[in-house]
Amino acid sequence: MATKLKEVDAVCVGMGWTGAILARELTKAGLTVIGLERGNDITPAENFTIPNVRDDLRYFRQLDLIQDPSTETLSVRHQESDTALPFRRFGAFLPGSGVGGAGNHWGGQFWRYTPADHKIKSRSIERYGKAAIPADMTIEDFAVSYDELEPYYDHFDKICAASGKAGNLKGTIVEGGNPFEGPRSNEYPNPAVIPTLASLTFAAAAKSLGYHPFPQPVANSSRPYTNPEGVTLGQCEYCGFCERNGCEANAKASAHTTLLPVLRADKRFTLRTNAWVSRLVYDKAGKKVTGVVFTDTRTGEEYEQPAGLVILSSYTFSNTLLMLLSGIGTPYDPKTQKGAVGKNYAWQSGARVTVFFEDKEFNPFMGSPGTSMVIDDFNGDNFDHTGLGFLGGASIQGGNNGALPTSQRPVPPGVKSWGKQWKAETAKWYRRSFGFGAQGTGYANRGHYLDLDPNYRDALGRPLLRMTWNYDDNDRKRVAYLVEVLNKIGKAMNPTAMIPARPLPPFFNTQIYGGTHNTGGTIMGHDPKTSVVNRYLQSWDATNLFVMGGSVMPQQAGYNPTGAIGALAYWSADAITKRYLKHPGGALA
Repeated sequence: MATKLKEVDAVCVGMGWTGAILARELTKAGLTVIGLERGNDITPAENFTIPNVRDDLRYFRQLDLIQDPSTETLSVRHQESDTALPFRRFGAFLPGSGVGGAGNHWGGQFWRYTPADHKIKSRSIERYGKAAIPADMTIEDFAVSYDELEPYYDHFDKICAASGKAGNLKGTIVEGGNPFEGPRSNEYPNPAVIPTLASLTFAAAAKSLGYHPFPQPVANSSRPYTNPEGVTLGQCEYCGFCERNGCEANAKASAHTTLLPVLRADKRFTLRTNAWVSRLVYDKAGKKVTGVVFTDTRTGEEYEQPAGLVILSSYTFSNTLLMLLSGIGTPYDPKTQKGAVGKNYAWQSGARVTVFFEDKEFNPFMGSPGTSMVIDDFNGDNFDHTGLGFLGGASIQGGNNGALPTSQRPVPPGVKSWGKQWKAETAKWYRRSFGFGAQGTGYANRGHYLDLDPNYRDALGRPLLRMTWNYDDNDRKRVAYLVEVLNKIGKAMNPTAMIPARPLPPFFNTQIYGGTHNTGGTIMGHDPKTSVVNRYLQSWDATNLFVMGGSVMPQQAGYNPTGAIGALAYWSADAITKRYLKHPGGALA
């Protein structure tokens, strides 16, 4: 029997990026908010200081900031006819754990989706006709346009101390930025970080082919900066330990470095860690959620936390799982295509090239993701797809983000991966090589979805979430096209040796990292029959329930989704505080 706690105005389930954003906006509106976090508390002063934070083995290999699959995981299968098996170790993607979530270990690549990304279905039909969309592709337009979301993109830029170079200011194309981006109301808050020799080498080759390189936009502050919440971020040190690590300089934007300092000081906010939410208390007849049930992972005791407003602010998988376990909405059926909970699960796929130079040294141990240069000429719908047989594309980034000592030891083709020769070759080429690759779009497919596994359960006895996903025909054709582009850029550098990009394998490998950019499962839309939440991220089936994060996206663009996730959270928070709270329980759509 769960112990019932005192009711609060609002509860946020998960205290990563979106949990911190919603908690902050709701407390500013005068609400009492409790933030429930399954993992431990994490603070930069205790957890992200040198020398401990510079630990390649602990963070990159042993995945210290990543969800523990022995407690909660998900099962995976490539197609519906397969039997799913659980992830015993995360590798293909890395859900975060603890306060701050995946924002603790991300590299900071910081994008806005383009206007076309927001309306990819209608744009594709308008430009190429209905027949261009494959029969098994289930892409949908975002329920909010780029123009509507732009003020919230702009605000999130400022919260995150974003560094970069605008390419489109109020409709005017600006030299040196991304000419394919949507119009910005303002320049980036901070200038781009300093590029490296590797990124400049990539940019020169791309430019020689007629492409349009620009600095990677990043949520790593290139100079000391105070954000609109009054929180000061440090300056990037180019230490090379961004990926899978916290930031010793407090320069990388995360919930910790942007919002949690003011939230922790607010008496209206309470943070409760080691609180694993198992289900939502759903009043189906009343179309509302009355609270959440959670287990204290230290004691095993179960509690019910009543709340007038419930925010699902967890990762894509957790949001979808809680909706399925709580019976909110209709689970997606891939055969009939009815139902929406679990629908349009999407993940990215791409390809990569490594180049080697006898006559250049790149100091690869220095850097950050922001030191890369990027081309967007082949991303999304930035190029003509007529006759290509696929939709989508990829952003292509090149440079050294910081080659960690045990994790990045490239050698040219033909070198064995062990023994005396490998030791000599890895020492020789460590400084004389770098990689570049395509971060592809992930367009939804009717056979890609999330549901409950009938065979496996987690530590609380609940069914695991089951993921059904593999590369589809559109992915394979898209990547085959991009392989030619990547190899062309590599050859333009005239390297001593090159590991070329290759087409996709028959099946995706659960242990080869592809990006923690999992989206879909609780998608937004205009129709409750085909979506889970409306354009303000409010549940169609429980009017006091709002869902945040990548799970609301109908498909994945060729970018990291964090910028769009944050903008959508601010968009929803604005609707909640300015409209919903005036008439609690009412529908916003």
